[in-house]
Amino acid sequence: MLFGRRETRLPTPAEALPGRPAPEFPLQERHTVLGTPLAGPYPEGLEVADFGLGCFWGAERIFWQTEGVWTTLVGYQGGHTPHPTYEEACSGLTGHTEAVRVVFDPSVIPYATLLKIFWESHDPTQGHRQGNDQGTQYRSAVYTHSPAQQKTAETSRDAYQPVLTTSGYGPITTEIHPAGPFYYAEAYHQQYLSKNPAGYCGIGGTGVKLGDPSEEGWGMSCPTGIAPAPDTTDM
Repeated sequence: MLFGRRETRLPTPAEALPGRPAPEFPLQERHTVLGTPLAGPYPEGLEVADFGLGCFWGAERIFWQTEGVWTTLVGYQGGHTPHPTYEEACSGLTGHTEAVRVVFDPSVIPYATLLKIFWESHDPTQGHRQGNDQGTQYRSAVYTHSPAQQKTAETSRDAYQPVLTTSGYGPITTEIHPAGPFYYAEAYHQQYLSKNPAGYCGIGGTGVKLGDPSEEGWGMSCPTGIAPAPDTTDM
């Protein structure tokens, strides 16, 4: 019954499900494809980026296939309910979006380039949906880990909006906020499409390209900065 709900507005903290003080399931130890640990703390020099761009199965695959990405994992972020289950997140009563955590080497792939991949891999103008996937858990989001990431994300959004507008799309609805707790998802969701190659992937972009960050300047004006390894108690 929870799984079948399609909420069109976010719950208030008072309306959200209560959740639990600790997760009901352990985090898978290593990445199925990359072989790297999923949990932090991560090696020195790596940074963390969190994105919501629809169903996290296909979204995660996009990033684990990207050079310079050290590990990825999926979870729930941006809501109120601590340590939700998948069914609870899909109910729309936790406030969370399906999120991908990307741990990357900024000397190989800058944060601005990850943002370009993010914007071009989904439609950021659809509100609480992506294609046929409807509900608040599918909303577009960037959760940042430093003031520099916040500024770069906002600048990239402002650079992409006129390009989308020229192509007939409406206002970007992506939320860009400092990252709160990231609650990891159940083991079967981690690297789902490597375990189920023929599985569902609802990810698809608009076909509208964002300029290269180095050439356009929006990525170069805001250095990424080092994001601290997250507290694993929030995972």
